Amino acid sequence: MAVRKLILIVIVITNLVIISFGIIFTPKWFWLLLIPFPLMLLAFYNSTQTRHAILRNYPILGYFRFFFEAIRPEMRQYFWESDTDGRPFNRRQRSIVYQRAKNERETVAFGMQTDPQTIGNEWVAHSVFPCHIEDHDLRTMVGNESCKQPYNLSVFNISAMSYGALSKTAITALNKGAALQNFAHNTGEGGISPYHISGGDLIWQIGTGYFGCRNEMGMFDDELFTEKANRPYVKMIELKLSQGAKPGHGGILPAAKNTPEVAAIRHVVPGTDVMSPPAHSAFKTAEEMMHFIQKLRELSGYKPVGFKICIGDKQEFVDICNAMMTLQIFPDFIAIDGSEGGTGAAPLEFTDNLGMPLYDALSFVTTTLIKFGLKKHIKLIVSSRIVTGFDLLKVIALGADACYSARGMMFALGCIQALKCNEDSCPVGVATQRPHLYKALDVQDKYVRVAQFHRNTLRATVEIMEACGFKTLDDVNAEKFFRKVDNINTLSFQDIYFKNTGKLVNKRSTFESQEI
Repeated sequence: MAVRKLILIVIVITNLVIISFGIIFTPKWFWLLLIPFPLMLLAFYNSTQTRHAILRNYPILGYFRFFFEAIRPEMRQYFWESDTDGRPFNRRQRSIVYQRAKNERETVAFGMQTDPQTIGNEWVAHSVFPCHIEDHDLRTMVGNESCKQPYNLSVFNISAMSYGALSKTAITALNKGAALQNFAHNTGEGGISPYHISGGDLIWQIGTGYFGCRNEMGMFDDELFTEKANRPYVKMIELKLSQGAKPGHGGILPAAKNTPEVAAIRHVVPGTDVMSPPAHSAFKTAEEMMHFIQKLRELSGYKPVGFKICIGDKQEFVDICNAMMTLQIFPDFIAIDGSEGGTGAAPLEFTDNLGMPLYDALSFVTTTLIKFGLKKHIKLIVSSRIVTGFDLLKVIALGADACYSARGMMFALGCIQALKCNEDSCPVGVATQRPHLYKALDVQDKYVRVAQFHRNTLRATVEIMEACGFKTLDDVNAEKFFRKVDNINTLSFQDIYFKNTGKLVNKRSTFESQEI
């Protein structure tokens, strides 16, 4: 308190001295009041206001607390964070994306920075007889016997990010990058915008809000869907049930980002907060969902149709599998999102405390589909923190056929993990609708970086496969990937995730019994 009173006394005395000199000598002295006089008024105001206790007690010094709090994330990232500390992606992970996107040197020197004895450390067993893989364009065919227009999907694709959440320049660069390297771009639930139509293949995501295919009441519109789903650049349809960052909550588009253009694309009222409902109105049960998937398949001209889910209640997924078997309606793919997935805006509790982590969810879905005899009909696509070739191969070992990457692709665009996606103030123009910010993102430069990130990540993936003796993706198996589970023991992914099931064989469609 003594410091606070001393500062106030000094400010008051300074003002009185300047006023006195101005009266006695010359009015020019009054110019010196430009700083101390406003400070005095601010001090008196803060001493009486009731909103901020710290400013009431420290009417001037209290502002330093707010200043340093405001720059805390930047100070931590730039000065105190180690290369392996950052969250949700550390500097080492971000740097490898930047380097691959820019086609720069991506090697490291002097050895590993992580501690291999740390609990959670993961590694893959290499072979003393490495192989050679000629084709680096890793792909999987999506489309079962009910599909008339199967799609040859890259194993590494752009995850669901809507126009509105991302800027027009970001969406355009992503799609042009997908076109350049021939991989797929998921639209996100915000619908197909003009910026998605830049030559790249689209996976059209249909969320609970049915944006782009909804009527005035917000219900699914058959005619709107049919018209857009049959466009040649729409290759697959993804029905979104939930996503990892906010399962059971629905999407959020802040009013600041809901411009008239965005509203026209989504068929909503501009300038309002747009909340996707938690659940679909077109179906309420697993059986009804299967009928709806069949409807989407027919309306789209029998293109591949699947659904996206973050696993919560395991029994609900079992019920979905039972419905598939009963009705003999099989989606062409299922997209699995882990609870560690990202989003532009979500409640803290949903981000941190809801949903099953990716590896647990993926192994559960793989096991369940195989037990029901469904894996041969359905391809699995996964997302959540996949930015490197090692990330990609780990999930393939657990049963995935292909991957999505959202934040990895954002890093390729220049994202610096400022964590301002929900504030419409992204400093690099990726997640904002403010023209002065998104115009700084040069499409002609960034789309090449997106393509290079994709190409170099697949190259790195193939290099790991060669080192491990995996000649094809079917050879990638859970027995060769390991994790340190405590201070003494290291277990393979096979033992961690499929111990009570059996050995997951090459095509990942059956289990072989084994002694445990």
